Amino acid sequence: MDRFVSNFTLRLDAKGRVSIPASFRAVLARDGYDGLYCYPTLDQPAVDAGGYALLAEIDALIARFPPYSEPRDQLSVALYGTSETLKVDAEGRVVLSESLKAHAGIVDAVTFVGLGHKFQIWEPGRFRAQLAEATEKVRALKQELGSQSVRPGVQGARE
Repeated sequence: MDRFVSNFTLRLDAKGRVSIPASFRAVLARDGYDGLYCYPTLDQPAVDAGGYALLAEIDALIARFPPYSEPRDQLSVALYGTSETLKVDAEGRVVLSESLKAHAGIVDAVTFVGLGHKFQIWEPGRFRAQLAEATEKVRALKQELGSQSVRPGVQGARE
């Protein structure tokens, strides 16, 4: 698997280290990035994390704007200017910086949440609330999509 999937809640040890889940470490190893690229998530109290796949997505997003344009510079500041590359030790552990922990409200435990090409690091209670909210929105979307009828005789077409 070359995607970050599932979620895992782990405690920080006495030195503030946390083990990256083994399945996430395997994806990072295949990706080839040395360390863990992280930045404060722009619209949530969480940390976005990953390797080259995440960096490629950021590069592609920023490249959509003309060089030296205000939107390009703003994205660069928000995504590169606040980023950190964390060192992963031989046991697969990282130490989150104080600024990343403060942004996410992390104290003594974290929840790693797979999002495909990247993962997020949450304070567990905040993640549970986010998951409940996301689940409700997806249920509403499913209901909305399910209420759209299919035209007779045309498979997959919507009215």
